[in-house]
Amino acid sequence: MSVSDAPAGPVVVEPMDPGITSIQPGGGFCMRIELAWGYWRRWYLKTFRPGYVARMRALRRGGENRCPHEVLDPRDVKYYRNQGGYWWSEQDDPFRWRDRLPVARVGLGEVVIFGGGCFLIAAALAALWWPAALVPALAGLVVLWFFRDPPRRVPQDEGLVLAPADGKVVAVEELDDEPHVGGPAVVISIFLSLFDVHINRAPVAARVIGLSYRPGKFLSAMRPAAARENEQLAIRLEEKSPPHRRMVVRQISGAVARRIVCWLQPGERIERGARIGMIKLGSRTELVLPREPGLVVEARVGQKVRAGVSVVARFAPVATGPGKSRGRQSPRAEESGS
Repeated sequence: MSVSDAPAGPVVVEPMDPGITSIQPGGGFCMRIELAWGYWRRWYLKTFRPGYVARMRALRRGGENRCPHEVLDPRDVKYYRNQGGYWWSEQDDPFRWRDRLPVARVGLGEVVIFGGGCFLIAAALAALWWPAALVPALAGLVVLWFFRDPPRRVPQDEGLVLAPADGKVVAVEELDDEPHVGGPAVVISIFLSLFDVHINRAPVAARVIGLSYRPGKFLSAMRPAAARENEQLAIRLEEKSPPHRRMVVRQISGAVARRIVCWLQPGERIERGARIGMIKLGSRTELVLPREPGLVVEARVGQKVRAGVSVVARFAPVATGPGKSRGRQSPRAEESGS
């Protein structure tokens, strides 16, 4: 039973889509390289650093291993943290500092392999004839620039809906009915070029109701057909606070981008502006909102937006107090009497 078909009452969190077996369900060259390197790294740790392995085992939390390999430290769950199982608290994770780098942690493999490879080639060419090193050096800088992850100051005013991606708004459309939203909806489509920040962020504070992954084509993300035919991952959300509106963030691959990343899992609670995933190398992100009285769509076609910063829509503030209406309520809110 889908969320929209459920009876009135609290929205039931869906089980994980069986097609999502990692945070990067489409796989990829760098992912395979990192996983292969993990076997050698674990052999080294068990052979030469047994004390470290024992300490990490004592600090490890969770009741089971849901990775397809042995888990010795937090690096082993990087691609599988949306599957549950083993985990470490922030204070016990010796690699937490990587989250503070200006580069996306999920892109470090690409930065080392592709960016590092370009810089090595540039260094070799510079020893022969320095002008020849300019092209590979520039390519390495482009890789670093693509995977940048700048901090954002997230607006906190009530009723704001923020852009889930950086890029240009290419469409604002209305739907007569959207299953998860449960009625009429507005779809805001954002195109991400190679030069935009590709980290996706939560548009509102919400609970993750479900995720679904669909393999597909790799058409240009500028084409409307990309939303129907390309590889994509849909994140179904429900606002934390009344009236618990339901929304969808849809990550869609492009002609160059072929790696969708999402580390969320059903039931997880996220704050407005929190990082929720990324799409590697040019893509499209859609935001689906319920169309209701009081909704003001501020996004305009051609507008440049920034994830977690730009306001793309506003809902009327929820009235509180005796005799005040809260506006449109979801079945969850009506059931709870919120």
